[in-house]
Amino acid sequence: MRKKNCYGEDKRKQARKRALREMNLPVDIERFPFVEDDLRYFKIKKKFRRESNAAIICIMDISGSMDNTKKFMARSFFYILSRFIRKKYKNVQVAFVAHTTTAEEVNEYQFFHRVESGGTYISSGLNKALEIINTRFNPENWNVYAFYVSDGDNWSEDDERTIKSAKELCKVCNLFAYAEVMPNSYSMTIKGKLTKEIKEKNFVAVSVSHKNELWDGLKTMLKKRQKGDIDGLFNKGTYELER
Repeated sequence: MRKKNCYGEDKRKQARKRALREMNLPVDIERFPFVEDDLRYFKIKKKFRRESNAAIICIMDISGSMDNTKKFMARSFFYILSRFIRKKYKNVQVAFVAHTTTAEEVNEYQFFHRVESGGTYISSGLNKALEIINTRFNPENWNVYAFYVSDGDNWSEDDERTIKSAKELCKVCNLFAYAEVMPNSYSMTIKGKLTKEIKEKNFVAVSVSHKNELWDGLKTMLKKRQKGDIDGLFNKGTYELER
């Protein structure tokens, strides 16, 4: 097989010009004009690509009812979740919210080490998550996933506000997931009220009574689908020309 090079290409061009002169044809022939029919075999086809415009909001109850064991389980849950996401996907934004009767956005170190006590307004944590989403993660441009962990104890005057805030989260999130750790058996927790009142398909609630149930609870959450699922993180359609 002969190799092509610049010298050989020049010789071939000169030979073509000599042949055209011998046939009394113009040496310089214009290129064929472009016509729209040349595109008739092309079409717009939707292809999926991984995009990293995803936001994870981690919300944790750190009130007095969350004793050391419950806080250990909650932090273990979020540790597994954050490691899973960051190992599997790149450039995912994660925000951390801790709450008692008031909520605050904290950094990752504070989230996993902070010790607090006091009462519980679950709505404060959910409202802080909504504030973060409205400020930084517009649902038109971001896939938003909110995860909340608590023992389910909530002051009764806050229950209606909590249900309202949870419904608002469902409107702006691809997934809103709630894990209830070591719930009290002697009273009704917020999980029962949320599952009764919230019918949106992108809401999921699980109970975790022992640390060996953490991974199963997380897998149940990750299987929940609405606009997409966590395993897609988070496929958005892009359009390309294909032949």
